[in-house]
Amino acid sequence: MQLNTIKPADGAKKARRRVGRGIGSGLGKTAGRGHKGQKSRAGGYHKVGFEGGQMPLQRRLPKRGFKSQSLKYNGEVSLTDLQHLDQDEVDLVMLKAAGLVGQMIKHVKVIKSGELSRKVVLKGIGATAGAKAAIEAAGGALA
Repeated sequence: MQLNTIKPADGAKKARRRVGRGIGSGLGKTAGRGHKGQKSRAGGYHKVGFEGGQMPLQRRLPKRGFKSQSLKYNGEVSLTDLQHLDQDEVDLVMLKAAGLVGQMIKHVKVIKSGELSRKVVLKGIGATAGAKAAIEAAGGALA
């Protein structure tokens, strides 16, 4: 195989449509645009979502609900997750390495869910009031 023998697969390249080239082509005269009207004119079309003056769908529907984009950067870890870790000092990098939070997460908070019976020191990680009390009761701390 040489570079000068390479060609696309059969049927991969389709000849472009040549419009306005006579009656025999099947796309002569009006060039497949029909007769008259906005869509037959050069430069005559409407913006996306325009429904001919009828109230557009995006304006007819009620506005409700909102999902903050900052949620995809915040993560949660439970006390049970901390219990199963084999490290005593826990930080964001370690949680990502353990697969407890996603790689895009920037802020983590420990929530009081489950039990913690061993000493854990949190570095750069927040905790709810209940989780903080449980960590301190087990001999751990928030650094």
